Amino acid sequence: MQLEKKQSLSETFKVYFDKRMFKILLLGSISGFPWVIIGSSLSLWLKEDGLSRSTIGWAGLIFAVYAFNYLWAPIIDRVKIPFLTKKVGHRRGWIISMQTIILLSLVCWSFINPTTNLALVISIGLIIAVASATQDITVDALRIEQIGENEGKSMQAGAAMAVVGWWTGYKLGGVVALNTAEYFQQAGYQDYWQITFLVLGILIIGCNIGLLFINEPQPIDREENQRQTDKMIQSKLGNLNLMTKIVAWLTGTIVGPIISFFKKNGFNIALAILGFVFLFKIGEAFLGRMSVIFYKEIGFTKTDIALYSKGLGWVTTVIFTLLGGLFAIRSGVIKAMFISGILMASTNLLFSLLAWSGKSELLFAVAVIFDDMAAAFATVAFVAFISMLVDRTYTATQYALLASIGTAGRTTLAASSGALVDWLNGDWGIFFIITAVMVVPSLIFLYVIKDKLKLND
Repeated sequence: MQLEKKQSLSETFKVYFDKRMFKILLLGSISGFPWVIIGSSLSLWLKEDGLSRSTIGWAGLIFAVYAFNYLWAPIIDRVKIPFLTKKVGHRRGWIISMQTIILLSLVCWSFINPTTNLALVISIGLIIAVASATQDITVDALRIEQIGENEGKSMQAGAAMAVVGWWTGYKLGGVVALNTAEYFQQAGYQDYWQITFLVLGILIIGCNIGLLFINEPQPIDREENQRQTDKMIQSKLGNLNLMTKIVAWLTGTIVGPIISFFKKNGFNIALAILGFVFLFKIGEAFLGRMSVIFYKEIGFTKTDIALYSKGLGWVTTVIFTLLGGLFAIRSGVIKAMFISGILMASTNLLFSLLAWSGKSELLFAVAVIFDDMAAAFATVAFVAFISMLVDRTYTATQYALLASIGTAGRTTLAASSGALVDWLNGDWGIFFIITAVMVVPSLIFLYVIKDKLKLND
C-alpha cells in the first residue's frame, strides 16, 4: 500500500503563486468595490445629511437585489451582449456593461441632494445594486471557470484570493471614499460627497481596464451541454417547431440548473444546504450594516474609520484570508466553516465591550482586527464551499442561486438592524450580543448534513 505524504505548509502556500490566482484577485476587487458605494459611502452620506438610523437601515433594502440575482442568472449563462461578446468574450462583455451602468449612476448621484431627493437617491442606489449584483454573477462564474473542475485545492485557494480581492476592492475603495469625502469637507465644499462619487467613478474606469488582462476560457463544453439539455427537453415535448424550441430553451435555461442541484444532492440534503447558506452570515450582516453608524455615534471621525475599519481592516483581512485558505485546504472546508462560525460569534462580543467602554482607539483597533480575522476565515470557507457544489454546465446560475440565498438572509433581515438598535433604545452592547447568537442555527444545519455532502474535490 502506498501512503500519500502530506504537504508541508510552505508547499501548500505555493498554490497562491499560480498566475490564475492573481487574475482571481482582480476579479474579486471588481466585485467588492460597488459595495463601498451603496454601503458605507451611502450610509454616511445619508447620516451627515441628517437622516435617522432607521431610515438608513431601511435604505439598505437595496442590497436585497443580491438575494434575487439568481432569477436572471440563467440569462447571463445563455444570452450574449451584442458587439462586446465578440470583442472581449461572453463573461467580460457582461461585466463591462454593468460597470458602465454603475459609472453613469455615480455621475447622476453627483447632481443630487439626498435631503430633498431621497427617493431619487435610493432609486439610483437600487440601479447600482442591480448592476453590481448582475456583475457578481458573471465575476463568480469567470472566477470558477479559471480553475479545473477537480482541482479542489486550487479552488479553495482561488476562493481565498477572491475574498482577498473582494475585501481589497471594498476596504481600499472605502479608504479612498472616506478620505476623499473628508478632504473636500475640510476644504469647505458643501457637496463633498457628490464630488467623492465622481472620484469613485475614475476607479470604475480603472477596473474595466484591468479586466481586459483576464483571459476568458472558451465555453465549448458548457454550450454543448446546454444544447444537449435543450434537445432532451424538445424530445419530451413532441413535435419540433418554433414554439417547442422556445419552450425547450426557456425550460433548460431556468429549470435545468435547479433540477441538476437537487438531483446531485438529494431533496432533503439540498434543502438543508439552502438553510445553512441562508443563515450562516446573518449576524455578520447585522453588525456590518450598522457598524459605521456605531463608530460615528461613539465619536470616531471619517478619518478614524478609514484608518482602523478600512485601512487596518484591509491588512488584517488579506493576511487572515490567505491563512484561512491554507486552513481550509489542510483541514477541509467543513471544519473551516465550523471554526469560522464560532469565531464570528465570539468577535462580535468585542464590539459590545467597545460600546460599554466608550471611545477607545486601542479597543477599536482590536475589535476591527479580530472581526476581520473571523470574517476572512468565514468568507473563504463559505465561497469555497458553494464553489465546490456547482455544476459547470450551469456555473453562473447555480453559484448565483446559492450566493443569493446567502445574501437573502444578510440583506432582507439585516434591513431591520437600525430599527433593532432603536428598539433597544440605542443600547449597542445588547445589539452586538444578539448578532453573536445569530450564527448558532446555521451551525446546527451544518452539523446535520456534514457527512452527506457531495463536493467537487
